[in-house]
Amino acid sequence: MDQVIRGTIVTPVGPIENGWLAIKDGKIAAIGERNAPAAASTHDAGAAYVIPGIIDGQTHAGSYAGLPGIGSTTRSAVAGGITTIVDMPYDNPAPLNTIERLGEKKAAVAAHAHANVALYATVMPGQDMSSVQPLIDAGVVAFKISGFESSPTRFPRIAADQLLDLFEALAPTVVPLGIHNEDQEIVRARIARAKAAGQNGIEAHSSSRPLAAEQASTAHFLELGALSGAHAHIVHLTSARGFHLVENYRRDGFRSTGELCVHYLWFDPTIDNALGARMKVNPPIRPGQIEALWADVVAGRVAFVSSDHSSWPIDNKFTPSIFDAGAGVPGLETLLPAFYTGAAQRQLDALRLTVEQLAERPAKFFGLWPEKGVLQPGADADIAILSLEPQVWDETMAHDELNWSPFHGRQFACRVAGTYVGGKLAWDGQAVVNQPGDGKYAPRLVSHWFQ
Repeated sequence: MDQVIRGTIVTPVGPIENGWLAIKDGKIAAIGERNAPAAASTHDAGAAYVIPGIIDGQTHAGSYAGLPGIGSTTRSAVAGGITTIVDMPYDNPAPLNTIERLGEKKAAVAAHAHANVALYATVMPGQDMSSVQPLIDAGVVAFKISGFESSPTRFPRIAADQLLDLFEALAPTVVPLGIHNEDQEIVRARIARAKAAGQNGIEAHSSSRPLAAEQASTAHFLELGALSGAHAHIVHLTSARGFHLVENYRRDGFRSTGELCVHYLWFDPTIDNALGARMKVNPPIRPGQIEALWADVVAGRVAFVSSDHSSWPIDNKFTPSIFDAGAGVPGLETLLPAFYTGAAQRQLDALRLTVEQLAERPAKFFGLWPEKGVLQPGADADIAILSLEPQVWDETMAHDELNWSPFHGRQFACRVAGTYVGGKLAWDGQAVVNQPGDGKYAPRLVSHWFQ
């Protein structure tokens, strides 16, 4: 064998204490206990958990620095135990909406990536559907559009008629269509009202983008998806009501799913208002929703949990008014410890939920299973080592070139002690040790959510 890793090996049938995992040619070759096979090198993780590499189902690597931003984003990913990111299409200066732009982004992955990268694609206003199937054939794992226009060129709004066309093009496939779910007219009118009233703090952010705007967009999208027969996916729901709405469609036999971002499980604008714009995301973090959202995770109504990592520098947050501050937070190095810690604090089965929500379920959702998201023979040797050593998160130690976080100073119950990408050590617990280009483009394979 090329390498053996010893520790508590977390497999689909349960943890193997004092177990071992053997790697050969970038794949998991065998798993067992007691006597391990001979190997060129051995790593003993001690009492730490050896788990599948985390798959972060929602990142924005190129939203600020463009395609070279894949480098710093994936450095941060492997430091957080993340072996695959699923990157959104809204790159600077133009989104991924053609086969040519897919080629450019794949080249950037080959040049810069420390972790594996799967890709969303999109369409632009007025674009016909002729590009959809070539992008699917080339391996994109999902499509995404927005119900709210942040930028007419980089993050545009797609009108309902074109949305229906896209749903109908995707209906014969297993490829999901996701949405940024906010109603533009409601949001713009409520922001204008808040500004006129002189409201400019973090509390006004949630009320100016009310749950009604989120739910109106969500319901409209789910209904178009249901009537076209396509897989409709909400990429961030902020309330229990949102997940119950999605669940109603699923129970009626439609392909509908909802995703949760980890910051919605930690923050509350009425409690954490001192963070100000440092916790500004869209859709907003809602007051009083944390425990209800954890209940949705436990009940299985959440498809998977992601970071929604945004590569905005902190200067983007320093504005007099909350409405002028950039939306989005870094999250790659805090996704795993924050989720595990939140589950453990509530006396849930933190290990099982972490592996399910951060590895197994996104792997199945994006067509990466069983090559990724699981420790078993034949799977890719994408591995994280999770040590139950408490830590206080220090934003200055991040590896994303951003070095700020709403989680700064928070106590976590664990830390990432090692990350392997394709059988190669990428993070040794102290530093990123693999090279740009060691991460690979990860195309959609055969698995899907509704098998």
